[in-house]
Amino acid sequence: MCIKKSSIVLLLLSIFNTSQAQQVEKKISAPEGGFKKENLFVGGDLTLGFSNGYSALGASPFFGYSINKYIDVAVSFNYIFTSQRDYKYYGDKLRQTVYGPGAFVRVYPLKFLFAQAQFEHNFIRVKYLPATNSGYLQSIDKVDANSLLVGLGYAGGRSEDNKSFYYFSISWDLLKNTNSPYIDELRRGIPIIRAGYNIALFQGGSYYKR
Repeated sequence: MCIKKSSIVLLLLSIFNTSQAQQVEKKISAPEGGFKKENLFVGGDLTLGFSNGYSALGASPFFGYSINKYIDVAVSFNYIFTSQRDYKYYGDKLRQTVYGPGAFVRVYPLKFLFAQAQFEHNFIRVKYLPATNSGYLQSIDKVDANSLLVGLGYAGGRSEDNKSFYYFSISWDLLKNTNSPYIDELRRGIPIIRAGYNIALFQGGSYYKR
C-alpha cells in the first residue's frame, strides 16, 4: 500500500515539474508582447535665429513610442515666434506666432538613417505694426493650415543598445496649403531643417536590440 502511495506521489511530482518546465520554456521562446515602458521616449528641437531686423524663437517637443526596431511614432507640439522689422516700409514691424499639435512616424531602414512623415495643424497669428506717421493701420490676421512634412534625417549615436541620440532632418510641406508657414509667396516649398535630441525614458537593460 505504501509503495502505491509513493508511486502516485512521484507521478504527481513528475507531472508538476513537466508543467513548470513547459511554462518556463514558453516564456523563453515567446517573449511577452504588449506595451513596454522601455520603448517610450521624449525629445524635441529648438528654433533660434537672428539677422538684421529679423529674429525667430521656437520649440517642438514630442513624446513617442518605439513600435519595433524599425518604426517610431510620436505626438508633438509646434511653437515658433518670429519678428521682422522694416517689413514693407522703414520703421514698420511684422510679428508672427505659429503653434499647433502634430504627430509623426519615423522609419529606420538603417540605424543612423530615417524617413519621416509629420502631420501638423498650425494656427497662425500675424500682427502688423505700421511705422509712425506712415498712414497705414495696425492689423491682426488669424488663419490655420494643415501641413504634411516629409523628408529624411540622420540619427547620430543611435545603436543596438542606445536610443538616445541627436538628429538632423530636412523636409518639405507636400500639402502646400495657402496659409502654410512652410511655403513662400509663390507657394513654393521651403526646406525645413531641424536639429534636436531623442531621449530614452526607461532604456535600462531590457531595451530590445535594434
